[in-house]
Amino acid sequence: MAAFLLVLLLSVCKTIAGIEMIPYTPRVSELNMEGKITGSTFALEPPNCIFDPFVNVSDNIWLVVTFINATAKFKNPTTPQKVPPYEELYSTYAYMTMKSTLSKYPCRKDKTGNVLRVGNESSCKNDDSRTHCNGPLPSAGPFRVKFLAMDSNGSKAETRWSGPITLNKAQPWQKVDTWPGRRSGDMIVITVILSALCGVVTIGFLSTVCYECFKLWRHGPPEGQEEQRPEAFQAGRYDTHHIPPAPPAPPPPPPPMDMSNPQLIS
Repeated sequence: MAAFLLVLLLSVCKTIAGIEMIPYTPRVSELNMEGKITGSTFALEPPNCIFDPFVNVSDNIWLVVTFINATAKFKNPTTPQKVPPYEELYSTYAYMTMKSTLSKYPCRKDKTGNVLRVGNESSCKNDDSRTHCNGPLPSAGPFRVKFLAMDSNGSKAETRWSGPITLNKAQPWQKVDTWPGRRSGDMIVITVILSALCGVVTIGFLSTVCYECFKLWRHGPPEGQEEQRPEAFQAGRYDTHHIPPAPPAPPPPPPPMDMSNPQLIS
């Protein structure tokens, strides 16, 4: 089965100017990921199991990046020394980057989660020693890309050009639309209701506090709690024992009579 598919694949390929056309179209990754396309980069699907019938292990595989209006003018380099560097993007509107070999794109299914990030090497942007830098893209494009295989004699095989790839373009902060009309109707209704309830609760709380403070200031202390003065505290009688009071003392007895006095006897 594998041999039949290989023969069928080879029969579909055709030769254009001595370069084999690989029936593959590069495309942006279909993975659900953040930052798939940014203002200076985009993520490509890796061309795994694409180059095996056409490329040897010693050949180099490049990614060609051009502006969409420079695709037709791009000429495949005839020698490795004529590979256009990153700096030519600003003059000829095309360059080649991501130099790799066949081992980079193995015919296995265990690397389906990988992506090729185009434009993510900002450190080599101004480094003259890195002529084939994968530097950030200077504008939103649109761009087109293709893979090109080269050996010591020059270009050997290539894929089709991708469709237009347009990067995100940052908007000036003055143009950011903050009008509530961009919100959904349900969100606006819920926000208004919650805001009104918070306002009613706040007004009620403040009104209650003000009323209580005014009532205390107007009428003095609450009823049943008269102001106490120091002279109001007087000591009362206190009996330590519940004993009735003693009866009055009897009068003293009369003096004794003198029997020797006759007058007192008569």
